[in-house]
Amino acid sequence: MGFILALAALAAEERSGPARPAGDDELVRVEQSIRACIGWAQTKDFRLLYGVIANDPDFLEVHPDGRVVKGFEEFKKGEKFWGSPDFKAVRYDLRDLRIKLSKSGDTAWFFCLLDDINEWKGQPANWENTRWTGVLEKRDGRWVVVQQHFSFAAKD
Repeated sequence: MGFILALAALAAEERSGPARPAGDDELVRVEQSIRACIGWAQTKDFRLLYGVIANDPDFLEVHPDGRVVKGFEEFKKGEKFWGSPDFKAVRYDLRDLRIKLSKSGDTAWFFCLLDDINEWKGQPANWENTRWTGVLEKRDGRWVVVQQHFSFAAKD
């Protein structure tokens, strides 16, 4: 009987593929939110951006120059800049993306190196080799960035 059950399990796995750990699907969703958090700019899709950013006063964003954006309402003030016809998102690249999921499954954190290639009034306005870290929470079934930090490595 055990042999028959083992054969049935093997046949089921062969049809559906190997079982993936439950967290794999969540990691894919987290990565989608991370990419949307930067990729929205190519089409200036503010609805996409605001769907992956915490829409509350606890949102926090730290820039390489030390500027700190506190809260969603302050974050939205950037819409004038990003929505300007003078701003053009060219492309972005994430390297060495590492995502970890909490044991509870409702919090994730990440690290990557970001190349964010843009133009302002036709001139380069890039963040290259930028360290990007952040924390996401799962809220109402969606992964949203609650905190993110961008920094440049110190020059020698």
